Amino acid sequence: MTLSDEDRRFVGLWAADCAERVLPLFEAQAPSDTRPREAIEGIRAFARGGKRTAQLRSVAWTAYAAAREAGNPAATAAARAAGLAAATAYLHALATPHQAKHVLGPAVYGARARELAAGDDPSVGDEELRWAIEHASPVVREVLRRMPARGAGRGRLDKLFYQLDAGLRR
Repeated sequence: MTLSDEDRRFVGLWAADCAERVLPLFEAQAPSDTRPREAIEGIRAFARGGKRTAQLRSVAWTAYAAAREAGNPAATAAARAAGLAAATAYLHALATPHQAKHVLGPAVYGARARELAAGDDPSVGDEELRWAIEHASPVVREVLRRMPARGAGRGRLDKLFYQLDAGLRR
């Protein structure tokens, strides 16, 4: 499989858009914690032509740390979406389910964040995934098609991954 920096930039831009939609859920819980926002800003800079730097990797990791410290399930999922968005700059050219999960993760965790904020309402997550599918570029869809399709799984996150994967492959 091949994966260019241009492919990563398109995936990164879409991932940033997905994560940014739920960032207010994190910021409402931790208004002074800028780590998830910095992760989204980092992937946007890469998507605009920036380099994959140690700083970009660092902001992805610090967003994950913010997720662990959030203390609120919706805020945790929103911070994870931001960290996963920044990490899309480091997608590997491997046709594995793990790499597909990295492509899908920002939108899936964004959808889960919305569900949790709405009292665990799955219809809210489904709506968020519809938005993500509608806003995915042809490049994002093509990158995902180079990777194995996801199975349905058992838990809610698995179902969201499956639903998004299937929707982007149509």
